[in-house]
Amino acid sequence: MSAYVALLLVDLHFPDAGSLKAKRKELQSVKAQLQGRLGCAVAEVDHQEAWQRSQLSVALTSGSLGQLDRQVDSVERWLVDRFPETVSVQKFVTSAEDIG
Repeated sequence: MSAYVALLLVDLHFPDAGSLKAKRKELQSVKAQLQGRLGCAVAEVDHQEAWQRSQLSVALTSGSLGQLDRQVDSVERWLVDRFPETVSVQKFVTSAEDIG
């Protein structure tokens, strides 16, 4: 049995957010899209009190490395399409075999 996990650390910049409330509204939409449309587990892990910055952890899992790669590419494309100049994504992929 094979199991693979991808973790993406996503740094976002919201240059038009003039308040924490404005950033959180935009961030809530991003998280909902990642969860609902793309099947990701998402958490804000840094910059919670900053007005224009956020870091998300995005997790995906699959029984197939090829399928996982396609999912990760889809998430990254969606983020770059939505935030073409204000997103940075770091990717980490491992298998259950490598972890244990």
